[in-house]
Amino acid sequence: MQHQSGEPKTLSINQAASQVKKTNVRWMVVVVLFLVTLINYADRSSISLAGPSMAKELGLNAVDMGFIFSAFGWAYVIFQLPGGWLLDRFGSKLIYSVGIFLWSLFTLMTGLAGFVTGGTAVLVIFALRFLVGAAEAPSFPANSRLVAAWFPAAERGTAAAIFSSAQYGATVFFAPLMGWLAHNYGWHSVFTVLGLIGICFLPVFRKLVHAPSQHPMANEAELSYIEQGGALVNLDRDKESADEASEKPRLGYVKQLLASRMMMGIYLAQYCLNAIGFFFITWFPIYLVQEKHMTIMKAGFVAAIPAVCGFLGGLLGGFLSDVLIRRGVSLSLARKLPITVGMLLCCIMVACNYTDSETVVIVIMALSFLGKGIGGLGWTVNADTAPKQIAGLSGSLLNTFSNASSITTPIIIGYILQKTGSFNDVLIFVIAHAVAVIALYLLMVGRIKRFELNETA
Repeated sequence: MQHQSGEPKTLSINQAASQVKKTNVRWMVVVVLFLVTLINYADRSSISLAGPSMAKELGLNAVDMGFIFSAFGWAYVIFQLPGGWLLDRFGSKLIYSVGIFLWSLFTLMTGLAGFVTGGTAVLVIFALRFLVGAAEAPSFPANSRLVAAWFPAAERGTAAAIFSSAQYGATVFFAPLMGWLAHNYGWHSVFTVLGLIGICFLPVFRKLVHAPSQHPMANEAELSYIEQGGALVNLDRDKESADEASEKPRLGYVKQLLASRMMMGIYLAQYCLNAIGFFFITWFPIYLVQEKHMTIMKAGFVAAIPAVCGFLGGLLGGFLSDVLIRRGVSLSLARKLPITVGMLLCCIMVACNYTDSETVVIVIMALSFLGKGIGGLGWTVNADTAPKQIAGLSGSLLNTFSNASSITTPIIIGYILQKTGSFNDVLIFVIAHAVAVIALYLLMVGRIKRFELNETA
């Protein structure tokens, strides 16, 4: 059955039943989200691989690079709520498309910043990295919003795990390319190539991603199936043509989310989950060199192993959660069980304090990051609970709490190291966050369900 993309399809259970086979467009959509998130994370992490040669060529010291490294994080946090508001007002596709173009453009421009040096270079590159962070701010809330619109509850964990796993996959897929480019063609080429990849991918995104009720490739059987399973199929209906752009969600709704015990538990748990991840991103290679006395080259190779395990763990956690739902387990238990098991596995990290064996340390850290991946269902839970009126804002609020830890965690770890001179207490600090995730989900979140706003408040 063919439909014009600009006309919403009328859902009919009788029509759906008459279809021989439903389409599976939703899985194509989530694959596109995975690919664009790979590009997203490659762009945000490009500065780490290009940084050393950039600093040498432009005459930047460690303090200069520290400011440049921080630019993305500050913008990413600051623009979370504005990005969510834009998603709810104009829909996921439009805002995501603009975001892809802008963050790719600003990444491309960073590769052209070699014409300045010293303090001017710091200001120019800081500004460009800040703009990349601002443009990427709506990306994960948009991913969560699209998953809520396209997937029934019994498939939502797997779908969210697929796009979330891209944060680990980017290291696996793009780090070798970025390293090769920086070595052979200079740091400029890293930003130039990644920026061009993003811009070239935009038409693919625009063609393949639509709201469910407006997708030309999805038939009535699929729409009926996902709607009956709890998907918010009309979340962005007509917004692709801006027919409903004037319907603005009230920012006052955010107060209701913050007053909800369930939602606050989810947000605080996401802060803790991201804190664990940021230890691996920022301090883990230094831990291997300083505490376990590995060479820098070896540490670089070893640091990729947890990323692979996190990638696999993320897919496994979402898959297991959905299997539990299909077997009749409640939504709350199906989400909380993988989270609890994953965080318990993450806690074995502390065993590294009691061994000097490089092999044992690698195995322990790989298992710990596997557990972090299994338990990283925060975006799945957000898709389960976000109010349909402000699904974008709810995702942005989750991401605000999450990425606040990207600012606090590296600083706190630095103070711990300065005071103790050892990573032993650092590992205890990190696993304390895993314990906190378990406590928050078991004691504070309560029953996981769609949050209902009081629209008269």
